[in-house]
Amino acid sequence: MATRTTLNEIRSNIEGFVGQKVTLKANKGRKKTTIREGVLENTYPNIFVVRIDGGYDTVRRVSYSYSDILTETVEITICKDDQRIKVS
Repeated sequence: MATRTTLNEIRSNIEGFVGQKVTLKANKGRKKTTIREGVLENTYPNIFVVRIDGGYDTVRRVSYSYSDILTETVEITICKDDQRIKVS
């Protein structure tokens, strides 16, 4: 069973990568997954926000909770210096 400290550990892992380029793999249900690249914009006590730059000068912001990472609904990979770091 996950505890509050587990979610705090996930949050502290993500906080160190604010401003970095990330790859998100989100499970949308019924065998539907989306893979997007963006920038980790900000972290809050219960959620984190990723800015996704679309075509034609559009910007979209998506937010996920830390429990989404814990339940593996969302996988976040940090792209730093040609290295890929998976956060879990």
